[in-house]
Amino acid sequence: MNSAGIRYGGHYNPEQWPEKVWAEDVALMAETGVDLVTVGVFARGELQPGPGRALETGWLDRVLDLLTGVGVGVGLATATASPPPWLVAAHPSILPVDASGVRLSPGGRQHYCPSSPDYREAAGELAGRMAERYGGHPALELWHVGNEYGCHVPACYCDASAEAFRHWLEARYGGIDQLNYAWGSALWSQRYRNFDEVLPPRAAPTFPNPSQQLDFARFSNDELLACYSAEREVLAAATPTVPVTTNLMGLFRPTDGWARAMDLVSLDRYPDPDDPDAHLSAALAADLTRSLAGGRPWYLMEQAPGAVNWRRVNVPKSRGEYRRWSLQAVARGADAVLQFQWRASAAGAEKYHSGMVPHADTDTRAWQEVVDLDAELRRLAPLAGTLVTADVALLLDWEGWWGLELDLSRYRLVVVPALYLVSDEAAAGLERYVAGGGVAVVTYFSGIIEPTDRVRLGGYPAPWRDLLGLHVDEHAPLPPGRSERLSGPLAHPSSRGFRWLERVRLRGARALLTVASEPLTGQPAATVHDCGQGAAYYLATTPDPATLDALVADASGRAGVNPTASVPPGVEAVERGGHLVLINHLDRDAEVDLGHDGRRDLLSGSVRSGGVTLTPGEVLVLAPATPTEPAPKTPSPVPGRAG
Repeated sequence: MNSAGIRYGGHYNPEQWPEKVWAEDVALMAETGVDLVTVGVFARGELQPGPGRALETGWLDRVLDLLTGVGVGVGLATATASPPPWLVAAHPSILPVDASGVRLSPGGRQHYCPSSPDYREAAGELAGRMAERYGGHPALELWHVGNEYGCHVPACYCDASAEAFRHWLEARYGGIDQLNYAWGSALWSQRYRNFDEVLPPRAAPTFPNPSQQLDFARFSNDELLACYSAEREVLAAATPTVPVTTNLMGLFRPTDGWARAMDLVSLDRYPDPDDPDAHLSAALAADLTRSLAGGRPWYLMEQAPGAVNWRRVNVPKSRGEYRRWSLQAVARGADAVLQFQWRASAAGAEKYHSGMVPHADTDTRAWQEVVDLDAELRRLAPLAGTLVTADVALLLDWEGWWGLELDLSRYRLVVVPALYLVSDEAAAGLERYVAGGGVAVVTYFSGIIEPTDRVRLGGYPAPWRDLLGLHVDEHAPLPPGRSERLSGPLAHPSSRGFRWLERVRLRGARALLTVASEPLTGQPAATVHDCGQGAAYYLATTPDPATLDALVADASGRAGVNPTASVPPGVEAVERGGHLVLINHLDRDAEVDLGHDGRRDLLSGSVRSGGVTLTPGEVLVLAPATPTEPAPKTPSPVPGRAG
């Protein structure tokens, strides 16, 4: 059961159900092939019903023993994600305070201040007791710390947070004069005499200091990470061979990825079934998670088998969508497909969030899809532990979103979208990449400020003017709904630029697109500049899709980037471990040419070649066409599922 393969399962919350249901649960898990579940994320109130009391673990002992009996491994939570009422009553100061000074109340979840000493002490103490009790249990495969850090309380503005913020700033800047310079405090008479005068960026009469806000975002991220790390240290000391993780949320602004502190990187991903482009954002989240994992396999920790409970309209997944998005995650590097949750809740705020076992029980389409996916994941065991092939990098920097410390050399093409904040070191890194033969595409509003939020002077984008061969004098954003005509070598008769334009002076670059309407007629809208052995493209507007496709094709050709497969728009093609995964996200048939060499589809067992018609939602996982060297494997820290 626990040999190498793709793991399958989800969050299991037995504390929500009478004990007589547990035996039915584990029997159904065995039927579906579930081999990994997360247990205890929100179970603190059941484990620790009052202060100073021993843990009540009898019920959890019985649950873990039942799971062990059917070969299901456990990601055991430290149960610190949501303080129980008795902890709030004993330590009311752990409740968070918002920017307006309102102290939030319990009754939901995640109601704690990340800087609260009382919360951290209580969390560390519980993590230690869990490790002592269950560190040697045969079901334990990994530790799950907290849950979706920052999801509901990304920052706290209370007095404890203010004190911690001052210490953080003093460690960062060393002295108050350095802080005043970094924050530009001469503006609006904001000069500080000492750190004791500094506060979090609470609600103010008008615009707060953006440098102060940026540093508070950095601080808040560090405080959340410190909460996770404190528990991780306790667990690592007690169970050094058991990996520790928490569930990240992809493109989530408050937290910067935290991969450096995780033994196993995991993702919660909830694309909207009502969004026709949801597969694109889901792919981006998967690729981001794989990047945070250093290219190694990762775990899809949460997705919804059907509908969620928090959108204005909670559209369920259509037939085959659960399967398709699950296989997409595997194609993009996931070694586990887990859901929230195993059994749909009967009460509480999440009672209309779908589960693997729905409210209508097992005589349902949803349940049959859950069962069917198990069989397909077993056929994909050869993909487990393998790496995903990628020639193009998309740079995402959390501090630019709120530098950039990536190794770019292994990519042929690097895209830099609106990297507003960039450090000198990161800017120089991109220059070295291009000089060494790389191709970069940089968009408008990149390289504008230093890490302290001070504007880089001398014309935009200051750190990359020489790299791009141009000088931007002025930004000219376009009002909503307005666009300007574009002309030039990459334009078509209907080419338009949206959202943004600039006054650009060329300093060695050549224009690929220019503005063809007043008042910026003739201004470059897209350029390319030969630099060293490589080339740097600059995009000063948002072109229409067809024009953008032409620019991307030009840059890709210059970089020597070839598509994984020749597929029409709406069909996804990913290569993992030598296997080609094709996913038709369209609501109609799509034609794909697989070439002359026959390739076996791992899902159906058939051999496919030549022109192939993919039906709506169809997925193919094609083995290599000819014998190749074994794909590089990175063993998962948690054993995989049986093949």
